[in-house]
Amino acid sequence: VQLQASGGGLVQAGGSLRLSCAACEQTSHRYAVGWFRQAPGKEREFVSAIARSGGHTYYADSVKGRFTISRDNAKNTVYLQMNSLKPEDTAVYYCAAGRAMVSTIATIRGYSYWGQGTLVTVSS
Repeated sequence: VQLQASGGGLVQAGGSLRLSCAACEQTSHRYAVGWFRQAPGKEREFVSAIARSGGHTYYADSVKGRFTISRDNAKNTVYLQMNSLKPEDTAVYYCAAGRAMVSTIATIRGYSYWGQGTLVTVSS
């Protein structure tokens, strides 16, 4: 599965961005799709995920209430709406797809396919 992440950019604190993760094929019934981020000098961390089929959503505590993940099955695209952005949200954001189960959906090992990353910079 090839994934294309887009939508990053420079935004002021308190602003919003919507990231998109476009897949080359239908993923909704086969794969969970997750968003991870990596800030300079830090490890890649889980941000949010949407499970296959049922579409249950998961969020890191740091983004809960500010970020919303959704999927458009007709477009094979998963979105991450990011509101009330903070400088600490600055990172390269990666989308990933895989057969993650509940126990692994917030972990890197739950995903086999990764997009190229899109940079989000939040200025204070």
